[in-house]
Amino acid sequence: MTTTGGRGTTTVAIAHDYLTQRGGAERVVLALAKGFPDAPIYTTLYDPEGTFPEFRDLDVRPSRLNRIGPLRKNHRAALPLLPAAASSLRIDAEVVIASSSGWAHGFGGTHKTLVYCYSPARWLYQPDVYLSADAGLLQRAGLKSVSMPLRRWDRRAASRADRYLAISTVVQERIRATYGIESAILPAPLSDRLRAVEPEPVDDPVVRDGGYVLCVSRLLPYKNVDKVAAAFEHLPDQHLVVVGRGPEWDALRRDAPGNVTFLRDLTDGQMRTVYERSHGLVAASHEDYGLTPLEAALFGKPSAVLAAGGFLDTMKDGSTSVFFDAPTPESIAGGVRRLLESGWDEHTILAHANRFTESAFVARLRDEVTSLTEPPLPQEEQ
Repeated sequence: MTTTGGRGTTTVAIAHDYLTQRGGAERVVLALAKGFPDAPIYTTLYDPEGTFPEFRDLDVRPSRLNRIGPLRKNHRAALPLLPAAASSLRIDAEVVIASSSGWAHGFGGTHKTLVYCYSPARWLYQPDVYLSADAGLLQRAGLKSVSMPLRRWDRRAASRADRYLAISTVVQERIRATYGIESAILPAPLSDRLRAVEPEPVDDPVVRDGGYVLCVSRLLPYKNVDKVAAAFEHLPDQHLVVVGRGPEWDALRRDAPGNVTFLRDLTDGQMRTVYERSHGLVAASHEDYGLTPLEAALFGKPSAVLAAGGFLDTMKDGSTSVFFDAPTPESIAGGVRRLLESGWDEHTILAHANRFTESAFVARLRDEVTSLTEPPLPQEEQ
């Protein structure tokens, strides 16, 4: 296990809900692994094919639930079993950094727990956001039937944590409202991996030609990718490229207008290519943080984003982005038009992105770990 601290050493482990997909939270775990290179990573489910390949080279320790192959491909099906799986994980470390939006803050052991929270569990406290609008009565009833015991488990786990850090202002407020816990804000790190790799070709004529608007998102109902795609019915002379995967893939491709292209499972080199060849990015979800506009900013690209949630923390209207008021096709189309019509200073956008570094993120976490395990210095030593 890794060591950290100034006056001594502290054993540290990393915990994450499940490593079954590729998203911003999984990127944070990779940043944690860089900052604490000897720390094992505990998780309920681990699918090497579904998440980032860098995890193959790390010490990932899944729960016994991981032996059930189908659950590795569909963590939502494991929902009723995850509290027991989380509680059964016994972590041998002095401090656990729990990267959590639902489970990792409840992993067992006698350690100190520092929770880095993306949001209290959406399926428990925002079920209408978590479920799609066309979710059936059986699906809604099933979620409701397990909600009360899961909420009790979740709140007990939160109460045992030693410290909470929130990814953004909106999550800080949600932690306070849900758990009655005060937390400090630590923005998620922006990995420089995309600028470190060579661009790779993408076998798509729209990407090869360039000059499109980009949307990078998991294809989940609350991401509002359907509204973004519908916005391009009002922008017939423009093209949208959506990069992502998720349960909405088939429905989105079926219903989208002809000037929308869908791609998935791109390498980092291909992601660099799609960012570099775009005019900019559009995002219309109520994000707890808002990472993809910052990734676009790494390449000097502006964004059109919803004026809500984490985007208010990570974007600056008029210098790195334009804001639109509502996740409706008409409002999104207006935001995209302003993005395309505005003049942008690439250096200003790049400078903004460079404020969100992995090194600053890890340094803050090391300080937090030290403060949890070492008594304060005597007054005469300060």
